[in-house]
Formats: sequence, structure tokens, C-alpha cells
Amino acid sequence: MPFREINAKMIEATVTPGQRLFSQRGAMLGYRGEVSFTPSSAGGQGGLTSMIGRRVAGEAAPLMTVEGSGTVLFGHGGHHIQLITLTGDTLYVEADRLLAFEGTLQQGTMFLGAQGGVMGMVRGQVSGQGLFTTTLKGHGAVAVMAHGGVIELPISPQRPVHVDPQAYVAHHGEVRNKLSTALGWRDMVGRGSGEGFQLELSGHGVVYVQASEEKL
Repeated sequence: MPFREINAKMIEATVTPGQRLFSQRGAMLGYRGEVSFTPSSAGGQGGLTSMIGRRVAGEAAPLMTVEGSGTVLFGHGGHHIQLITLTGDTLYVEADRLLAFEGTLQQGTMFLGAQGGVMGMVRGQVSGQGLFTTTLKGHGAVAVMAHGGVIELPISPQRPVHVDPQAYVAHHGEVRNKLSTALGWRDMVGRGSGEGFQLELSGHGVVYVQASEEKL
């Protein structure tokens, strides 16, 4: 893994020749060595399709390509940083929660309605996080951001997990998502996220939940 945790709000990345990292613009705190930072219109191995998907989604999380030889310190806004290692599976994460990731990972987008139907679409309306989620697939490391720390909750067929849509950070595994509500549609008018809305995650995998509902 090229990332090393310095503290809860800062990581160090090792950059080596022939390999590249991607980071959120403005996340570089300092660096040593011969390291270059250039704007990336695609990011990862998603190519043009990924770029178009993010623009359609309206995600404002421009990426920087990081290359060269040296070490870089990353952090952003004093947010808590969680390191996640992927071993061939897919991570689903909101674009504005991505801090940095390895270039070996393939980046794409997923329309939330593809898993949750109409209710999946509603989740984006409720949480204000958009109808698209960024996907990272393959083998490599990812650093994501959250408010107030992150807890990792296992998901199993016998034990689905319900989280507040705004507390959701990311998930991976064979997982399906569905938005449910304990309120009637009339009761939901004018209400934001909270106990009235629950994002149900079922299957096999892990979901990462932040300690605060505050948006990034």
C-alpha cells in the first residue's frame, strides 16, 4: 500500500516512477522529492466514459494526477481519513469523499437507481449527494474522508445494515442498497435526512459510516 497513516487527519503517500496516484484537488499538504501534480480529466482507468458520467452527475470533485519519485502528505479540511484496501472488489463512494487512490484502480460511476430502483433515486434527493456514486474497482488502496471518524459495519444476509443516508461514506462487497422510510410521503415533505429515512444495505460486504451527518 502506498499510503501510510500519519494521524487521523493526515496520510503520507509514496510515489514511485512508473506508477501514479490520483488525489482530490487541494488535498496536497506538502511533499518531498521530484513529484508532479497535473489536472486529470478522467482519473484512474475509467477513461472518457467515467469523465462523462461524473459531469452528468454534477460531481464537483476534480482530481489531480500525482507522479514522480518522492512522498506526499495528503489531508483536506481537517476531515478524518479512512484507508481502504481493495483486493479485486468494487468500492462505492461519494465523489466528494474521495481523498486519494492508486492509479491501478478502475474508476467509474453508478446510477443509484440501478440498485435501489425509484427509492434508490430518492436517496440522492434526500441526502443532497446526487444520484450517482463513484466506483473504484480492482486491486489497490483508497483514502476516503468523513466527519468525526468512521466505523466499519459488516453486512451479512442474516444481518442487513440500516444507516442514515447522510452518514453513509462508502461500501464494498456483494451489496444491494434500498432507501426505506418510516414516514408517509406527506410526512416527508419538508423533512431532511434523519430517522425518517434509512438506507438499507443487504448481502455480503462492509459499509463505512461517519460519526456526523454533516456534509463535506
